[in-house]
Amino acid sequence: MQITQSKQLFSRAQQRIPGGVNSPVRAFKSVNMTPLFITRAQGSKLYDADGNEFIDFVGSWGPMILGHAHTEVVRKLEETLLKGTSFGAPTEGEILLAEMICEAVPSVEMLRLVNSGSEAAMAVLRVARGYTGRDKIIKFEGCYHGSVDPLLVQAGSGAMTLGIPDSPGIPASFVEHTLQAKFNDLDSVIKLVEENSSKIAAVIIEPVAGNMGMIPPEHGFLQGLRDLCDREGILLIFDEVMSGFRVDYGGAQALFGVLPDMSIFGKITRANSTPWWFSTVAAITRLGSWRKSPRNFPRSSRSISRNPSAKAARSSRALRKPPRPRRCSPATWMPMAPRRPARFMNWRYAAPPVRRIA
Repeated sequence: MQITQSKQLFSRAQQRIPGGVNSPVRAFKSVNMTPLFITRAQGSKLYDADGNEFIDFVGSWGPMILGHAHTEVVRKLEETLLKGTSFGAPTEGEILLAEMICEAVPSVEMLRLVNSGSEAAMAVLRVARGYTGRDKIIKFEGCYHGSVDPLLVQAGSGAMTLGIPDSPGIPASFVEHTLQAKFNDLDSVIKLVEENSSKIAAVIIEPVAGNMGMIPPEHGFLQGLRDLCDREGILLIFDEVMSGFRVDYGGAQALFGVLPDMSIFGKITRANSTPWWFSTVAAITRLGSWRKSPRNFPRSSRSISRNPSAKAARSSRALRKPPRPRRCSPATWMPMAPRRPARFMNWRYAAPPVRRIA
């Protein structure tokens, strides 16, 4: 395959862009290749600078679920662009989009639109800490939640209680309140909670792990987290940037029947655009008037979020719930992970069988 043009473009890029790419995942180092520079796309096909045609299995990491340059999405974008691209003021479109999300996801009551998954993760942590008055966060080994300093950590030599920066430039003090647990191991979470009584603000997790291979939750694990968080006054946060609107139209929380206190969504709903969102959800009703008061709500301002073109693309009819004969069942996922609840579940937080959806 001829990639002369891509090689030349990559050489130019390395002169001005660190590593020649704006995200490490695009560097192609894992496949020992020069990154391919794409010039256009249509439907399921990508075309690079050398004219090579590829079947696209990446989908821009999620949002292009309808295929590239989908007719209706392009039409909505064209209509909106003629009216202006960004106003720095509220629009009706953001209300429509918020209503669509609330209708789709069972736990969502309120939400705020942001520009990236990293922003969303920072915002939910700030909300959790502001509401609980606590500082510590539990995350899981192998789960990725964006370029957020306190969450870019790994466990050191099996140490579960000390966060170690996983990137140069992050001071150790930034991650001193980050605790690491093992995915699908409820006992490891219980141990951390017991060692840090009344100090943990939130547990954040990918309900279906997607950044260390596709790993579904073992039977009862998510429900065990829900019960533990309820008992200890800890907020449960689902990062559904990858699983939201994929494993089910209502996300993993709809598929497995376990509702978080807050959720993060993104990627798939970008629909050829950029903003993402985080959402405050149904189980967080105990916040009461706290969540609705700008004075109480932690600051999360941004200049360009909620731009009209992004909302128009995501609000197109093509992105609404598609008709299908039946919903996915947890049985689709659960056989992929051995059902050994006794191995990871503490009897005090034993969960009922996973609710199957017909």
